[in-house]
Amino acid sequence: MSNNTFRDREILTAAQAKGPTATLGAWLRLSGPGWLQSAITLGGGSLGGALYLGMLAGTSMLWLQLVAIVIGVIMLSAISYISLSTRMRPYAAINEYVNPVLGVGWVTATILANMIFILPQFSLSYSALNDSLFPGLDASIPESKLTISLIIGAVALAAAFFSFRPGTMFKIFDLMLKAIIGMVVLCFVAVAYVLARDGAVNWAEIAQGFIPNFMQWGQASPEIQNMLVGLDGEARSFYETRIIDKQQSIMIGVTATAVGLNMTFLLPYSMISRGWDKNFRGFARWELITAMAIPYILVTTCIVIASAHAFHAKADASFLSNDAAEVQESHLLGMASGALKDRYVAVNQDNADAMAKLNSVDEITGADEAATATAQKAATSALLAEFVSNLSEEERKLSLALVKPNAKQLAITLKPALEKLTGSERAAEWVFGLGALGMGFSTIIILMMINGYAFAEILGDYDSTGYRLFGAALAFASGVSWVWVWGTGSQTWLLIIASTFAGILLPIAYFSFFLLMNNRQLLGEYKPTGGRMVFWNVLMLIGVAGAVLQAYGSLMKVIDNSTTGPYVVGGVVAFMVLALIGFSAAGFRRPEESA
Repeated sequence: MSNNTFRDREILTAAQAKGPTATLGAWLRLSGPGWLQSAITLGGGSLGGALYLGMLAGTSMLWLQLVAIVIGVIMLSAISYISLSTRMRPYAAINEYVNPVLGVGWVTATILANMIFILPQFSLSYSALNDSLFPGLDASIPESKLTISLIIGAVALAAAFFSFRPGTMFKIFDLMLKAIIGMVVLCFVAVAYVLARDGAVNWAEIAQGFIPNFMQWGQASPEIQNMLVGLDGEARSFYETRIIDKQQSIMIGVTATAVGLNMTFLLPYSMISRGWDKNFRGFARWELITAMAIPYILVTTCIVIASAHAFHAKADASFLSNDAAEVQESHLLGMASGALKDRYVAVNQDNADAMAKLNSVDEITGADEAATATAQKAATSALLAEFVSNLSEEERKLSLALVKPNAKQLAITLKPALEKLTGSERAAEWVFGLGALGMGFSTIIILMMINGYAFAEILGDYDSTGYRLFGAALAFASGVSWVWVWGTGSQTWLLIIASTFAGILLPIAYFSFFLLMNNRQLLGEYKPTGGRMVFWNVLMLIGVAGAVLQAYGSLMKVIDNSTTGPYVVGGVVAFMVLALIGFSAAGFRRPEESA
């Protein structure tokens, strides 16, 4: 056990003897694992989810992120209680006291999620550098994507290595991570401040948005519904079906990215690696609230507010013009091109001439691929601009509701407001660029760190720095491969498979920890009893139920996908069969048998 472990205990024990004020000071000084959780939950998934949530629903669904993170805090608090009370690593505890199949599945799915979810974090980090912070990197640096990604990965791997080593390097890692999270929070809070200062924030609507409304699973926002009312039956059905489908997907995505499967692995191992024990249980709960939940709510709320202000039920004057030439000048035309093509096909499906015209655009050929692509893009843009100029204002705005915005587009929209605050034309790009880079880069570090812990565990030597570094390096290699595999057809099915397995195993992980909390043989004198046991069980069952609903939604979405559906469903069924067999293993002890 390291000197840092004894130092942490001495600091905490001495502070507790002096009273609440001193204890709070010690907690602030020793904080760390909560910031790790914050770093991974504030990633590209949270950024993209919050942007799209604001676009689709305005501020009416702020409650979703709040509910998701509260459920996460409940379950992670229970996980920390079990781990700190027993000082037993969860992988071994689940294998021995619950089900070895669930233990292996938990770690395997964690590694799978790390290796795939790290891909979009590299993409986000590069986009932040190339689109906002240093425009033109792709033109000034040969093979810029690969070069910059290798640099990002190398720095992140070094940071992860610091986290594996006690002493000064570990302290540097902690300070660096807190600085990155602080920068992310400040960037997006600054945006909300600018909007509030200019009177663009309706605080009553925001407050109402935090009130849960589960009817929104099958119901569009009031603004969207008002626009749908003005359409004929066919057009209304076209948009309503797609918007509700998108809304359901983003609800699942936001819930999944608030507290994911790999976070259930990270928390106990990060605490155990610091040598914490039962004396740190109250501190662990405080950490989850102050260092994870509060930054998450602050950042995602500010992003939703900004996105709602910029995009929800809105379009610029050019996009709403009846002049096709003006429509073509709008940056929104490119954003909505995919949805507009689908609508064009739906409107003109009985018009052979119109369909032939669309096909002639899509089938341009030529020897020079670059010239062909440029010509195709120009022809498509002109055709869609002409089509849009004849649509109603409601249809144009609804077409934009089917488009997932990114940080660069949000920066462009809010640029005038941020220029007023700073007097700089580049203010918006820098604010959003730094925020997005911080979110992507910090998540890369933590995913490498989790992968290191997971590989060391399954390779049988958890304390081996070499094994941990090996796992982190594999995540690095996977992340850099985004240059070749991300943005291609593989992107969709990789995300679907990883997110679905992670989503389905999340309730299994939650249920495993629920069983551990009720296992007297594992917890001994630390097993809650009486009213405390009822309290913990009710809260944990709420968490399990929430995870089950999210997993069910994920699975239903996958079943509808003819490409990935059969593979995912087959894998889930096979895992369930193995899990049932695992429950008959000799090591499994039912809670009532060990009470």
